[in-house]
Amino acid sequence: METEFQKVANRVSFVTIIGNIVLSVLKLMAGVVAHSSAMISDAIHSASDVFSTIIVIIGIKLASKEADKEHPYGHERMECVAAIVLAMVLFITGLGIGLEALETILASNYKSIQVPGKLALIAAIVSIVSKEAMYWYTRYHAKRIDSGALMADAWHHRSDALSSIGAFIGIGGAMLGFPVMDAVASLVIFGFVVKAAYDIFMDAIDKMVDHSCDDETEKQIYDCVMSNEEVMGIDMLHTRIFGNKIYVDVEILVNGSYTLQKAHEIAEDVHDDIEESFPKVKHIMVHVHPAK
Repeated sequence: METEFQKVANRVSFVTIIGNIVLSVLKLMAGVVAHSSAMISDAIHSASDVFSTIIVIIGIKLASKEADKEHPYGHERMECVAAIVLAMVLFITGLGIGLEALETILASNYKSIQVPGKLALIAAIVSIVSKEAMYWYTRYHAKRIDSGALMADAWHHRSDALSSIGAFIGIGGAMLGFPVMDAVASLVIFGFVVKAAYDIFMDAIDKMVDHSCDDETEKQIYDCVMSNEEVMGIDMLHTRIFGNKIYVDVEILVNGSYTLQKAHEIAEDVHDDIEESFPKVKHIMVHVHPAK
């Protein structure tokens, strides 16, 4: 059965796939007709968005699978794998754009470069507006369901919007009498794409290697545990991010004269308090120590 998480992610992904297909075809046609290498590069970037969104759909579907015998802690990290693959696709796409632009610039034969037409400029404006809208739409839903892969896809849209701004400036410069600006714009696009790929990759790696929560979240969990009147102190509090979920290990101090049953009840209360206060927490291990 499809979860609400999957339904939202699939709906958002479907909308952006259709939008990117239409946009990439329009930009490619405008780039070819108006003789703009920057717009053709931008069209390739948009086309890569379609592939990356498909990767996101697959990653989210795998991450939503229930825990089983072989994977007792679930499959949340598959979303991180999808984000890493997406980062690699982005990097390779950007590298291709950058190398082609650099080759044109180093050739120094600027007189042979065709000046782009107005159609390419119009296409750049349409792309900026469309991709920025896709960014905010995807970002909103990524935050709502707390999806790292969907957020990575949102930043992919933002990088495309920024690259379209670069294309707009380059095309405008070329039309004003500086033909090489079109190729320079492609090089700028390369920079934006690689930066986005790096950010997505590092975020996914952090989640793959059991990175701890931020200090503020850990302090909130600490305060939540200490709000229980029976807890006399905390010996240890560890958190780790597992995909888009949080795992908590805490060692609490309680009155050493309490029975095992009483200590167990306190531990259960602490467990329930954390679970109710922090929806992102999936697993909590509470260990009881006798207070000295």
